Amino acid sequence: MLFVKKYYLLFIIGIFILSYIYTTPNENNKDNNKMNKTIKSEEEWKGCLTPEEYKILREKGTEMAFTGKFYKHKQDGVYICSACGEDLFSSDTKYDSGTGWPSFWKPISADKIREELDQTLPFSRTEIVCNNCGGHLGHLFNDGPNPTGLRYCVNSISLDFDSKKNK
Repeated sequence: MLFVKKYYLLFIIGIFILSYIYTTPNENNKDNNKMNKTIKSEEEWKGCLTPEEYKILREKGTEMAFTGKFYKHKQDGVYICSACGEDLFSSDTKYDSGTGWPSFWKPISADKIREELDQTLPFSRTEIVCNNCGGHLGHLFNDGPNPTGLRYCVNSISLDFDSKKNK
């Protein structure tokens, strides 16, 4: 009986050691999407965003169609997150969707945008947020042009523009 208890005890200790090894962060295996994230409290966001920006970026509001500063914008450059300055979309992928909001068929890089399920209406939609700061940008639809067939429908107030950045 003593023999069985020793092996049982060794087995339990082994489980604890293995669980420690597999749950301890590995410095060589960091998630690159989580590096350089902008993290602020809601009070900090309220202090650095205008009330309109806060309503849309943090409270997931929507600006009125056909009123945004980038709806008919046609200059070459890069559209960046107005909350954190992260590069999001190139002017090369912007198009007129006829919906009243700036629309893009592709982000600069897939890791710049995070998709989340939005069930605030009687039907489901795909919300898009800045992967760096979590700011609400708009929604993603599958009625866009080729080559992706996607429409990233973005609130102008969620964006700033830099004509000097390379696309």
